[in-house]
Amino acid sequence: MRKPFYVTTPIYYVNDRPHIGHSYTTIAADLLARFHRISGREAFFLTGTDEHGSKVAEAAEAAGLEPRQFCDRVVKHFKDAWEKLSIDNSDFIRTTQDRHVRAVRNLLNVLRMAKTDAGEEVIYSGLYEGLYCTACEKFLTEKDLVGGVCPDHNTPPALLKEKNYFFRLTAFTDKLRKLIEKEELIILPEERRHEVLGLFKQGLTDFSISREHVTWGIPLPFDESQVCYVWVEALCNYITAIGYSADEELFKKWWHEADAVHLMAKDILKFHCIYWPAILMAAGLPLPNKIFLHGFFTVDGAKMSKTLGNQIDPNELVEEFGPDAARYLLLTQYPFGVDGDIQRSNFVRKYNSDLANDLGNLVSRVAKMIIANYDGKLPPPTAKLEGSRELIGKAEELSESVIDHLYNFRIGAAIDDTIGLVRLTNRFFDGNAPWKLVKEGDTKRAGGVLYACSEVLRIVSILLYPTMPNKAKEILSIYGLGEDELDIGLARTFFQLKPGTEINFKDAVFPRLKEQKKSEVAEMEKEEKSSEMIDIDEFARAKMVVAEILEAEKVSGADKLLKIQIDIGDEKRQIIAGIAEYYAPDELKGKKIVVVRNLKPATIRGIDSNGMLLAAHKGKKLYLVTPEGDLPPGTLLS
Repeated sequence: MRKPFYVTTPIYYVNDRPHIGHSYTTIAADLLARFHRISGREAFFLTGTDEHGSKVAEAAEAAGLEPRQFCDRVVKHFKDAWEKLSIDNSDFIRTTQDRHVRAVRNLLNVLRMAKTDAGEEVIYSGLYEGLYCTACEKFLTEKDLVGGVCPDHNTPPALLKEKNYFFRLTAFTDKLRKLIEKEELIILPEERRHEVLGLFKQGLTDFSISREHVTWGIPLPFDESQVCYVWVEALCNYITAIGYSADEELFKKWWHEADAVHLMAKDILKFHCIYWPAILMAAGLPLPNKIFLHGFFTVDGAKMSKTLGNQIDPNELVEEFGPDAARYLLLTQYPFGVDGDIQRSNFVRKYNSDLANDLGNLVSRVAKMIIANYDGKLPPPTAKLEGSRELIGKAEELSESVIDHLYNFRIGAAIDDTIGLVRLTNRFFDGNAPWKLVKEGDTKRAGGVLYACSEVLRIVSILLYPTMPNKAKEILSIYGLGEDELDIGLARTFFQLKPGTEINFKDAVFPRLKEQKKSEVAEMEKEEKSSEMIDIDEFARAKMVVAEILEAEKVSGADKLLKIQIDIGDEKRQIIAGIAEYYAPDELKGKKIVVVRNLKPATIRGIDSNGMLLAAHKGKKLYLVTPEGDLPPGTLLS
């Protein structure tokens, strides 16, 4: 009996809505789960959301909501997006769920009682003094920084000093390194494996598993004054969702007995390839079988970011292309596993080329000819057609090629090979010209061409089902076939369709889309820029004045925020500004700045803020806008 297959995505942080970065990994995991199911294996596909930590608490407060309310709202966006993309996950874990909280606390108790081979405590208390990036909720070392800033967020980390509990990672590094070297823990692609092994050579230290001044999290069961470090408890989702400490049989099936694969982007390599396996080793639990870390992507050559406004909403893709084509377009932009660039402008072209012209057109031509010339019933096969031997051979070989690709995570290659057979079939159709054969009265040979093409469509529908589940079933339904035909074993042999089968075809599977000309795109961009323009009356509504900073202090529990007292001439005010990473409170006192005085008051982290200062970024630095000359507080800028 074949082992079950268990695949996971990382759980996504709920400080923002889903974008195509989240979608990319989730669609890939969904594809793998569907592939293994049609290969005769039981498959469990887990995804979910990471809902604790200071970043979520800050986002909730900025939205004027309690953290749980905020999480509930954002989680709905994720679930809605996955439904629209036809994601068929087996479970959706939320780290705020009781089942997760209970299981994490149980695991922490196990780790607290565990001993290393040398008899030392696995968990011990100590003082953490070092660097911490709030944006990614990561403890960092000097080696992690690039030019003195967090490589993921381009911001300098905060210096943190607090009581923590630590995991004795150094007691497990030698054993873990050997498991990776022997490929008993498989890390893919190969360059990621080398990167992990390089971390061992650089030297690894024990890591903190708790936070002292964060309240939105899971309290440690052995010290309620501390909460579990969000990255530690987030990793546990992979076992808490499948019954750890709650359902022994379920956990045995999907963790002890299954092929467990973690799928994610490479930015969380250290947590998954070093910290997580070490935690499992300390707890006496099996390690996952494989960890696959795909690359980063840019959008039209630029890093995806909210600031640049180039994040692509998966809902918009589904609205424009439909769920199946959206999945196809995201997975075929570049080889899975490497860094690549997603070019939004190429989506329509690729849709028309691969789906409308190659696959959709083949379906339409074959079905319409059968309906028009064979009373809507599939004609029988015939021998000695030009190119038929090559076509049948390629079709029967394709499933083995796809199986090999997907077992090795070559998702793009599996799809390309399948579309390659579609293109070969179009050439076979054109070369035999069945419309001419019908006109010449040779309906037998023409019917043989249509039968052969129909068989290819049956085979490629099975093999494309993991990528495009709805359209694959739609094509199969043309030949009266249902979901019971979604078996990769049935894609191995030709001549499975029964002659005389009634053909049911109404609409194009992939209607062709209009491609915008460069001139149209340029005009749209011009209109967008025009819509961003404001007139003089709108600008005049913003009252900008000179202010003098009287006092400044850090906001407790917020690494980026300063509470600033200012004098604007006729009154004193308080503002909250996110500049603590760039300016120390002491260097601000007496400084003249520019503020917007007629901005509506806001409450930030429970503190009133009345106004907004002006600042500008240049590279990795931020500069306050200051007036030229000795202008008194309250001077109106015009």
